[in-house]
Amino acid sequence: MESAQPDTVKEGVKEYYGKTLSKTEDLKTDACCPKGKGLYKSAREAVKEVHNDVIIKYYGCGNPIPECLAGATVLDLGSGSGRDVYICSKLVGESGKVIGIDMTDEQIQVAKDFQDYHAEKFGYSNTEFIQGYIEDFTDSGNVAEGSVDVVISNCVVNLSPNKDKVFRQVWKALKEGGELYFSDIYSDRRVPQELQDNKELWGECLSGALYFEDFRRLMKEIGFTDLRVISQSEVKNTAGYDLAPKFYSITIRAFKISSLEDRSENYGNIATYKSGIPDFGCKFEFDQNYTFCKNKEVSVCKNTAEILRKSRYAPFFEVTEDGYHQGLHEKQSFQISTAADAKEGCCVPKEGAGSSGCC
Repeated sequence: MESAQPDTVKEGVKEYYGKTLSKTEDLKTDACCPKGKGLYKSAREAVKEVHNDVIIKYYGCGNPIPECLAGATVLDLGSGSGRDVYICSKLVGESGKVIGIDMTDEQIQVAKDFQDYHAEKFGYSNTEFIQGYIEDFTDSGNVAEGSVDVVISNCVVNLSPNKDKVFRQVWKALKEGGELYFSDIYSDRRVPQELQDNKELWGECLSGALYFEDFRRLMKEIGFTDLRVISQSEVKNTAGYDLAPKFYSITIRAFKISSLEDRSENYGNIATYKSGIPDFGCKFEFDQNYTFCKNKEVSVCKNTAEILRKSRYAPFFEVTEDGYHQGLHEKQSFQISTAADAKEGCCVPKEGAGSSGCC
């Protein structure tokens, strides 16, 4: 699965993001910056407070800022100039903490240069930036095992030549019940070797993309048996390269919960959203399968029931006990649509409006 030479790839990525690129517009494809699901209100407000010098060096492929972050310890893998770290800094509040890890000298320096600026703006200091590799951040002692509530990453894991090591480190760092919530680039088939050997295409987040099924198998082996798609969009070939695979920007959430199974089984569980998640008083869209309206009963698979019981979302839901097994649930996780007319998400209301059937 990892055929590229690790050291060569790392040095190439360092050079590309440290020397070659100086701003978002320098990217040759839209792989790193396609349109995806937008940020929720509090996160949008936080972006407005991030310094512009940090924003212009943002190279992410999505908006991997999950909900319900107050008081959480958040880890950003490949944090770059610090854009998502500072957004989360505002959202976790003074009682929370946000750690950013990046290997690139120039990017980590930009992030550190604006720590005092954001601490003064927010009224507290809760960020830490570590120069290091996302393949060994727990083994190296930079992040303690079982110390993190949420791991985020924005179009970075595809750049690593050792993705299995990255996800194993994530598993170690997360607390039981913790969440990996990240955006990345994936392909509908294995990327040909000639594309993997293209240094520029690797830097543009394409050559290092994992095939959907290889990603699923890898995550299952590590322990992330249940993968949830938040949003997806096809990456257009804007650079003129002859690309055999189709590439997709996908935002995924996965939980470290030992009781989760590798399929969505039906035990007759019913979940009811009680409201209370900031910015989601009326409706909470958990993933592409599940949208919860306040006080409305929803049939959920056992894995979803377990997540809602054992994660930071537990205070906001009532979940019935398991009944008898009824086979597979009608809603199965990690369903990637490659149809040309595939739509992102479901039931997404206009900003400020209630969704149909909610409230």
